[in-house]
Amino acid sequence: MELKVVDLFSGAGGFSLGFKINKYKILLAIDKDHSAARTYSLNFPDTLVLEEDIRNIHGEDILQVTGQDKVDILIGSPPCEGFTAANPNRLRNPVDRLYFDERGSLTLEYIRLLGELKPKIFVMENVPAIVETKDLRDAILTEFSKVGYDNIYFNFLRAEDFGNPSKRLRVFISNIELSPKKYGKKVVVNDVISDLEDKIGKLPNHEVQELNEKKLKEISKLRFGDYLTMYKSSRGEIPIYIRLNPFDIAPTVLGNSRFIHPYYNRFLTVREQARLMSYPDNHVFIGSRDEQYNQVGEAVPVALSASIASYIMGIYSWI
Repeated sequence: MELKVVDLFSGAGGFSLGFKINKYKILLAIDKDHSAARTYSLNFPDTLVLEEDIRNIHGEDILQVTGQDKVDILIGSPPCEGFTAANPNRLRNPVDRLYFDERGSLTLEYIRLLGELKPKIFVMENVPAIVETKDLRDAILTEFSKVGYDNIYFNFLRAEDFGNPSKRLRVFISNIELSPKKYGKKVVVNDVISDLEDKIGKLPNHEVQELNEKKLKEISKLRFGDYLTMYKSSRGEIPIYIRLNPFDIAPTVLGNSRFIHPYYNRFLTVREQARLMSYPDNHVFIGSRDEQYNQVGEAVPVALSASIASYIMGIYSWI
């Protein structure tokens, strides 16, 4: 049984890749970011990619361009910036973030397309802050109910529980309860990047960023877990430019994350950071260096998406 998937807000393809690994057919991916769409196209040559604003897309358009009469599974990751505490400018009222924030309201576009496509299963990923208050949870439940999905589960999953070498707690909102099998052991930084130093320049996205003398001097003083500076979020300051501890799981990889190598006085390359998100080395990122880092940091870790996809495959026929 080949289950057919559509991925909204597909980014560089981390969510899709977990389903592809598990032999799903990814019919279509939609993202308006040019570099992310190019990255996706390169790595999923058999999938149609639309570089388009989701607000201009309708369910009938998706069925027409894919030549299908239905979609089995709808996945996607609407932008989290309107909800995340890492955004110092998020709206004060949590419910307003859903209805009046330009990026937060894109969650409603996902729900709209869900109602138009009526897949058997949907999985929508976001930061836990999207359901941080009862009023916001109730508003989201109401919106899903409007399009015919009354039984909604807020599945909180930690990527590191499924073999990902960096921390990441996310909520996967779905019409099914997700209970994928956890990985048996902790995967740490050294497990995934220790072999890459002598491959610099020999793998895609594995080039070292040159630093000035001042930055090199600052970095050289850092021990494992130390950081260069902080940035202000809505809940206080968050450390950035952290020197990774090779014997521990890495902190959460964000779009603006720039980790420092455990042993060398340099930033991790895009490839090393992609390893922290379980991307295989043949997954190539397109765009400027900053765009590549952003694509890595804004993804669903592949180890987690693969675990979710495997779980769904095992229960699909029973639903």
